[in-house]
Amino acid sequence: MTDFNDFYTLKGYSSLKKGDTLTTAMEDYLEMMYRLYRNHENIRIKRLSEILHVKPSSASKMANILKTSGYIEFEKYGQISLTKKGKTMGDYLLYRHEILQQFFCYINHSDNELTLVEKIEHFINKETVDNIKTWLDQMKTTQ
Repeated sequence: MTDFNDFYTLKGYSSLKKGDTLTTAMEDYLEMMYRLYRNHENIRIKRLSEILHVKPSSASKMANILKTSGYIEFEKYGQISLTKKGKTMGDYLLYRHEILQQFFCYINHSDNELTLVEKIEHFINKETVDNIKTWLDQMKTTQ
């Protein structure tokens, strides 16, 4: 028999999160900042707004939120740098993105599943991502 006490709307599940959690938008910005960092590119508000297709004022507002949360450091009109906390989280966000991209490309027999990954990545926990990685590694060795 199904226990209906465990069902919520998407918003309801989101409200169950506890602790220092990032919103989906914060994750998108931080992941992109980490991508730029890994590519040894300067991280600036203008560049973020261009890549993410948002207004510079929106990127600036999000940068302030990430700064307050301890993920980045920056001064107005200056370059953004990731804190240790930002690098650690950015590394995980990119890892999650890449694993899901590989997984969905594999099961959908495609070369690019960016849209699907962007829609899903915020809702999968680390344990599931790690299990997908393990499965992908096993599939590579059996082929």
